[in-house]
Parts: sequence; structure tokens; C-alpha cells
Amino acid sequence: MKLTALLLLIATGLSAAPVAASKLIESPQTGGLQIKSLSSISFGPGGLLLAAEPATASVVAIETGDVGPAKATLTKPVADIAVVIGDGLGAKKEDITIKDLAVNPASGRIYLAVQRRPDNAVLIVTVDAAGKVAPLNLDNLPWVRVTLPGGTISKVTNITDVAFDKDRIFATGTCNEEFASRIFTIPVPVKNGATASVFSAETYHVAHRKWETKAPIQSFIPYSSGDDTYVVGAFACTPVAKFKVDDIQSGAQVKGVSTVELGSGNRPVDLFSYTDKSGKDWLVVQTQRFKQNSFGPSKLWAARVSMDYLDANEPGKTNENATRRDEKQHEGPKGIEIVDTLFGAVQVDKLSNSEAVVLRDNEGALSLEIAALP
Repeated sequence: MKLTALLLLIATGLSAAPVAASKLIESPQTGGLQIKSLSSISFGPGGLLLAAEPATASVVAIETGDVGPAKATLTKPVADIAVVIGDGLGAKKEDITIKDLAVNPASGRIYLAVQRRPDNAVLIVTVDAAGKVAPLNLDNLPWVRVTLPGGTISKVTNITDVAFDKDRIFATGTCNEEFASRIFTIPVPVKNGATASVFSAETYHVAHRKWETKAPIQSFIPYSSGDDTYVVGAFACTPVAKFKVDDIQSGAQVKGVSTVELGSGNRPVDLFSYTDKSGKDWLVVQTQRFKQNSFGPSKLWAARVSMDYLDANEPGKTNENATRRDEKQHEGPKGIEIVDTLFGAVQVDKLSNSEAVVLRDNEGALSLEIAALP
């Protein structure tokens, strides 16, 4: 079934009333939105949904109209969410792939980016507090699309993550050039058909002991320190690095500062930050172990890192001297700890400073549930 036909069939799903475009988007289209692929979704304020679409090398911003008020996110776990989604789409459980999840902070509703085989149709579904799943009806929603620039002879080959930050949107990905790792910025309000600024990212990979330009940022958060704004990202094998993005001309090369090394043999899945009950700020890095030896009950695990590490700038504490996690211990050095409640998490997004929404692998069944943060 073609995606256009699929969208017609799901018109009885969740359908937010048509809303006027907010100050976050400009010259929007209404209806007719077709999404060919999805790699990452996230939210800006006021129910603004951001979707990374690698097939068209673009970022789509959608005014969902899902503006709250915020309610309970999930009153009980959904034991096998792929079965529930498949039943609604006329597909088997094994034909459903959940590419990403995001929580809309305005309403508490969970959004899932889904791909269905064998036709590879993609769509976005929502999950309410009772665990009811419904496709997001795009028919009457305002949207804008921004194509990410490659280069004079290059093209964008993947988009790994996308996030809103104050007066701009960040995206990360790769191009088919020697300096392949890219950071993109899109000004807000987002104008349909506009272009983005692009920077090439160079990163010191602590485990490899060398500077690299091809490995993409797998996941990131925008981060402010004083008057400076950074993209803080994690890479495979697993350095956490920051890239200063203020006052940089499009096309420039940005050299990152690696501040923490979580260990080789891991691929980051998600990043988010939160503040614990004592007022301490943490960065959580959810990863997948791709080497056989794993720490704990699952190859899917997370570490939390004190945000104090991100302020390091001096050579004695960064890049080749970046702080390394003690891979043989549950915690250490001070300010780096395993998060036990996130073992088995395939996807995760922050819900609040005390909880996260988790898509967890339970012996082959994906459960959607709420996990406490330490």
C-alpha cells in the first residue's frame, strides 16, 4: 500500500483541529504532507513536532495542535507495543519497526516514528495515557520543510538527530565527503523551503586516540554555558564531545572538545539531561553494546554523567586526557554512574526530572513504560 493511501485510511486516527501557524513557523503548507522516511523525532514548544527525513535530506516541522493541558503520560505499561501498532495497521508484529520516540511536553502524549514492512510505509503514531494507539492525521496540520545542504558535489547521506533550541533548530548527520560529520542549524521561525547553515565537525575519539571527521554525532542535546551555546553529542565508541556553535559562518569546520569517554564497543542511542532531587544536573547517554562482553543484564544500557564535566576546556582534562569511565565498575570516576532503570531500553526520552519514557526490550517483546530516574 502506498503511503498516500495509508494516510487516507488512518484519517479516523488522532486528528488535532486545524490550528493557525504559530510564531515558530512561517509560510506553512496545510495538508498534502508525505513523509518518505523517519530517523528521529523530537518536540519544540507548543506541540511543534520535528521530524528528520533522510530520504529527502530534510527536516519537517509540524504544528500538531497538541498543546495540552499536560496529563498523565502512561498509567500502565503497554506490554507488546509492536503487536498493538501492527493490529491497527494490518501488519504482523515482526513487520513493525519503531525508529524513535518522543514525548510532547505540552500534553504528555507519546509519539512514535514507525516503519511498516514490506511496503516500507512510514507514519507517526501517538499513545495516550491509557495506552491507546492512534495514527497522527496530518491532513489539516500546518507544516514546513527545510532541505539540508550538502555541498557543491556532495549530498546529505543521513540525519541522525534533530532538536529545538530557543531561536533555532539543530540537526546532525553525514555527507559523502572526507569531512562527513555535519551539524546543521535552521533559524526560527522556520520558513517552508528555506535552507540551513552547515558545519563540518571534527572530533577527538578518545578510545581510538585520533581525530576523526567521518563518524557522525549519533545523538545530541543543545547546551548553554555562560554566554556560549554548544551542541553536546555522543559518538560510537563512545566519546562525549561539545561543539561551540555561536558566531560561526556556514561552511566552517568546527573542532569539538571531547570531555568524557564512556568506553569502546558502544553506540549511543539517545541523550537527554535532567536535574535530580538534590539540584544536580546530569547528562544521560543511552547506548547499545556491540561487543560481546556487556556490563549488566543487557547490551542496552545507560550512564549518567555529571554536567560539570562538560565545562572542561583545558588540555589536561579534554581530548586525549578526557575522563574515562571505569568500565569494570558500576560507577566511577566520581560523577559517572550506570543507570540501572534504563537497562534494556531501545529508545528513551525524558518525561520529567524524575521519570523517562522507555521502549524496553523484554526478551523480544517491546514494552512501552515509565522508568524512574535516580
